[in-house]
Amino acid sequence: MDVQDEKQLPFIFKWNADQTLTIHNAEERILVENVVLQGDSITIQHPVFEGVFKGVFTQTNITGSFIKPSLDRVVPFKMSYGSEARFKKPAPSKGDVTGNWEMVFSAHSEEDRYIAKGVFTQTKDQKITGTIQTTTGDYRYLEGVMDGNTMKLSTFDGAHAFLFEGTVKDSLLYGFFYSGNHWKEPFSGVRNEGYELPDANVLTFLKDGYEHFDFSFPDADGKIVSMSDPQFKDKVVVVQIMGTWCPNCLEETGFYTKYIKEHPSNEVQFVSLAFEYAKTEEKAINRIKRLKESLKVPYPVLLAQYGTSDKKEANKKLPMLNHVLSYPTTIFIDKKGEVRKIHTGFNGKATGEVYTEFVTDFTSFVAQLASE
Repeated sequence: MDVQDEKQLPFIFKWNADQTLTIHNAEERILVENVVLQGDSITIQHPVFEGVFKGVFTQTNITGSFIKPSLDRVVPFKMSYGSEARFKKPAPSKGDVTGNWEMVFSAHSEEDRYIAKGVFTQTKDQKITGTIQTTTGDYRYLEGVMDGNTMKLSTFDGAHAFLFEGTVKDSLLYGFFYSGNHWKEPFSGVRNEGYELPDANVLTFLKDGYEHFDFSFPDADGKIVSMSDPQFKDKVVVVQIMGTWCPNCLEETGFYTKYIKEHPSNEVQFVSLAFEYAKTEEKAINRIKRLKESLKVPYPVLLAQYGTSDKKEANKKLPMLNHVLSYPTTIFIDKKGEVRKIHTGFNGKATGEVYTEFVTDFTSFVAQLASE
């Protein structure tokens, strides 16, 4: 993909014999079955996200645009058949980024500034894998190379197209993060093996004056669902604040769906509140239906907002929270209706041990609430 500064964001698709595609990001594999060929035109549509590739193909190339209609974003792309390398052959390595990095993004702007933790592994053949964790979640499965003294990492998951390029000098790292062709920001980092991000369970909380978390929004069929409904009475309720456009939300939703299947219980109810940037209510509802159908989601996904995913606007719909800091955010409510914990963000499988610890903590905490 063509991004800013005349940079190119590389990604890998594998063309399958059944005319489907598989997206490759390090260990991640995402199957894309909605591929339509008509004449020399091709359309590639993710099963959940709205982003779509539209192009013209030959036996060796596909050229066109990656389009997100609701955000009016268009990114030119070119696909070349037969190339397995994510980045072109790099120059001999002049650095090694293996380990933990304390990172800061957009340090020049108080409004945009945020902290992060980079966790990378570099092999002898200069390949790099890992992820970058933030207080709102991780930047997914990153994959790339060390090219001389430059770290190059990219990922594409059907929604986000990320490119990180940074210069490594001793224990310092500095460069730029590109998201598609619409966003660019600087980052810096310093090696710090003991660095940890703030506790995700203390960042979001009920404001003074509020004793309970309430909601009342329509489901995909237009039926209003509220916290006061009988289905939630005397139950542990797990409320997910999310969006169907959000890869971290998608992974978390997949985890919740799997959890329910493996831990069936009449004591626990799940519900999601979707904040959608789709321009119309109809389109937002259709995306919720696609999500539920694709992942076989067994619990209600309610439309809390459409037309924007702005967190300040989301906070107006949920005024009892100090802020909506992240999609996703999960609220744990006990059988008495009291909020027991709010977990901000979601660090998925790409984070390794962090994800494993999350699964353990989630399972034990829900079991504790259910037994009370």
